[in-house]
Amino acid sequence: MTTTLYRATYLHTPSSPFIDAAALRAEDDGALLVEGGVIRAVGGYADLRAAHPDVPVSDLRGGLLLPGFIDTHVHFPQVRVIGGLGLPLLDWLEQCALPEEARMADAAYARGVARDFVGGLVQAGTTTALVFGSHFAGAVDELFTEATRVGLRCVSGLVVSDRLLRGELHTTPQRAYDEGRALIGRWHGVGRSLYAVTPRFSLSASEGVLDACGALMQEFGDVRFTSHINENTREIEVVRGLFPEARDYLGTYERAGLVGRRSVLAHNVWPTDRELGAMAEHRCTAAHCPCSNSALGSGFFPLRRHLDAGVHVSLGSDVGGGTGFSLLKEGLQAHFMQNLMGEGGVDLSPAHLLYLATLAGAQALGLEGQTGSFEVGKQFDAVYLSPAPGTPLDAVFRHASSAERALAAAFATGTPADVTRVWIGGAEVHTRSTRQTA
Repeated sequence: MTTTLYRATYLHTPSSPFIDAAALRAEDDGALLVEGGVIRAVGGYADLRAAHPDVPVSDLRGGLLLPGFIDTHVHFPQVRVIGGLGLPLLDWLEQCALPEEARMADAAYARGVARDFVGGLVQAGTTTALVFGSHFAGAVDELFTEATRVGLRCVSGLVVSDRLLRGELHTTPQRAYDEGRALIGRWHGVGRSLYAVTPRFSLSASEGVLDACGALMQEFGDVRFTSHINENTREIEVVRGLFPEARDYLGTYERAGLVGRRSVLAHNVWPTDRELGAMAEHRCTAAHCPCSNSALGSGFFPLRRHLDAGVHVSLGSDVGGGTGFSLLKEGLQAHFMQNLMGEGGVDLSPAHLLYLATLAGAQALGLEGQTGSFEVGKQFDAVYLSPAPGTPLDAVFRHASSAERALAAAFATGTPADVTRVWIGGAEVHTRSTRQTA
C-alpha cells in the first residue's frame, strides 16, 4: 500500500462559509499524509514530517493544492458544441445541442465524445461530476466506460423525453423504465459510478415518462435524480401550458415523487417562493450555472433567496450551454453576477467560491463522507494549481500575502492551463508539465 506525504500550501472548506464564517482552512506550509488513496493525517508539514520521517515526500510548494472540483450539472453530448453564443435556451437547443445529441446514436461517435468529455473535465481539475447523459443507452455505456477507465467519479444516467424534441430523441415510458433499470444494473455502485435518473425537463417529458422515472427512484433507493427547472421564462410558460394542474414547475416533479434529498435541479433562475420553500423542505439542491445563465441570457441566479429559504446550492458548468469545464471560471462568474445584483446579491468571498466548487457538490450528491475536503478518512481527490513561470497568476502566487489571497487570484485568473496535477482516490489521473516561458 503506497503512502505519500504531500507538502503544499493547501486550502479547503470542511464546512459551509454561508453558515460558518471560519469555514476556510488554510496551511501555508502544510502536509497531507495519504495511504492507499485515503487521507490519514493533515496539518503543518513540520509536525507531520516529524511523526512520519520515513514516508516519501511529494513537494508541491509554489502552487496551491485544493480538493478536487465537483461539477453538479454538465452535459456529456454537448462538449463539441460549446460556444453557441447569441441564442436563448430553446433556440440554442434546437440549433446547436439537439442535432449533436442525435449523433450519439452511433456508439463509435459517442465513444469519441466520451473521450473528449471526460478528458476535458479531468484536465480542468474536476474529479466528480453529475452528468446529463445521452438519450441513447449505448452512449451512456460509453460514458461510464470512459469515466471508469480514467477514474472519474461519474454520476449519470439515460436522458429521457417523449415530446417537443427531435423524434429520434423520443422514448416511451416503458422503454425509459426498462433501459434505465438495465443501466442501473450495469453501473450503479460499480467502482466509482453512480446512476442518476434523468428526465430532460418537464417541457419534453410527459406525466408518463416522469412516472417511469419515479418508479425507478422508488425501486432503487439510493440512485440520484437530476433535471432542469426554471431556467428560462419562455420555457416556464410552455411547461405551465403542458401541466395546467401543476402549482408550478417544481410541482411537475413533485407529483411523480422526484423531489428529495437525492435530487439536484439545475438553474432555478426564476423560482417562486413556494418552490423555494418546497425545495428546502425536501432538502434537494439547486445547481447554479453562472456562465450558462449569462451566455444564454437566462437571467441572474437569486442566490440570496435560495439561502434565505434554506435551499442547498452547488455549482455546475452546464457544458455546452456553459462556456467550458473550469469551475474556477464558474466561481468567478458567480462572483461577478452576484455583485451586479446589488442588494439582492450575495458577497462571495474566495472561501464561498471554493466551497461551492468542492464540498457543496459532494453534499448535493451525498458523497460528503468520501470527497469534497481534506479531512481524515476521505479519499485523496485533489487538484494542484501551478501556473507557468512569468504569468500574472504565477506572480501573485510568488508574492501573495496569504494563501487566501492566492486562492482569490486562482479564481480570478486561473484556467485549466494552470491545473498541473489531478488525483482521484490517490491515483494521479492528470499530469501537465510546468511550461517554461521564452
